Amino acid sequence: MNSGISILVVDDEPNNFDTIEGMLMGQGYDLGYAPNGSDAIDSLGQFFNPDVILLDVMMPEMDGIAVCRHIKSMPEWQAVPIIMVTALTAKEDLARCLRAGADDFISKPISAVELRARVQSMLRIKQQYDHIQLSTKLQQNTIELLENSLTELRGNLASSFSHELNTPLNGVLSSFLLLSDHVDELDKEEMCEIIGIGTQSARRLEKLTQRFLTYLYLELETNKQRTTTVEPTHPCTITSFIPAMAQAKAETFGRLDDLSVDIADGRIGITSKHLEWLLDELLDNAFKFSGPNTSVKLVGQWVNQTLQLEIRDDGRGMTQDQVARIGAFVQFERHLHGQQGVGLGLRIAQKVVDLYDGKFLISSVDQKGTTVKITLPPADQSANPWVIE
Repeated sequence: MNSGISILVVDDEPNNFDTIEGMLMGQGYDLGYAPNGSDAIDSLGQFFNPDVILLDVMMPEMDGIAVCRHIKSMPEWQAVPIIMVTALTAKEDLARCLRAGADDFISKPISAVELRARVQSMLRIKQQYDHIQLSTKLQQNTIELLENSLTELRGNLASSFSHELNTPLNGVLSSFLLLSDHVDELDKEEMCEIIGIGTQSARRLEKLTQRFLTYLYLELETNKQRTTTVEPTHPCTITSFIPAMAQAKAETFGRLDDLSVDIADGRIGITSKHLEWLLDELLDNAFKFSGPNTSVKLVGQWVNQTLQLEIRDDGRGMTQDQVARIGAFVQFERHLHGQQGVGLGLRIAQKVVDLYDGKFLISSVDQKGTTVKITLPPADQSANPWVIE
């Protein structure tokens, strides 16, 4: 029996709920009903805690795609599978469902056998996610007995990282399934669009993995004693390195006109690879969490023989509590433009600065913007003679 498993049906036609209820009768599910998208969203956590959501696409005022997108933007409900119920057959409509975050869809008129199969499939995914969450919670409790601060550090990373992996993985899988089920019906343009969705998800997965490996590398470098000195081979000035990288990052966001760079000339005591990691994470955050036609400024000047870098944006910003918890891998619910993250970006930047005994300071005003200030050593500093190569 499936006792305790809850399914929320969102449909503006009550008769459709009665039909679904009859098809799922005897399965042991607890069914809830919402007549529109707004009621469904408001009911989450108050009246319903669904394990699966059956969501009608064609509804007045707020259609199913908008509802799906809204629910998937809510961190506490992102893991709940959403099955879109639709009479639409155009591949563009199905692709829109996938882009909104839908996990599966079923066509009208609904087949009872297919409905039960798809619900069971989504429940298996949800149960696996819940199992991971439960295991993570048990692990957190165990670590807490040893060190409370380490519990938060590892616990938050484990819980958010599993979701961050699952989201792009579902995008890749859904694209392949859509191609597999409808390959004979798709024209070249439709196939290219679906492949594009899958490719985008695969690249997101690749980037997440690379960032995690970068963080692990920096952890090892920070904790081990450096026994060799890296001599300069092909030093270059920061004015030839930093502006080029900042412009390349701005171009990826289509916001070259929003960027301003003012960097004083000089040589810096940090390898080009580490400087690239540092700037990539900070500039990525600055553009990702600020809107188009708002400024992103990169300023660098030499003060007391150290380079002081500032990256300023006029974006969403963070609260003081969020700034204080950067080291704990907390995902800050900064959902401007649907952006999310595992909390690694600022932590990687901070680790790079720590590696060179620099200073890392964040000042931010919620809803007004963020400024990151970094102090780095010059190339001729004897304690750390690494230079850009």
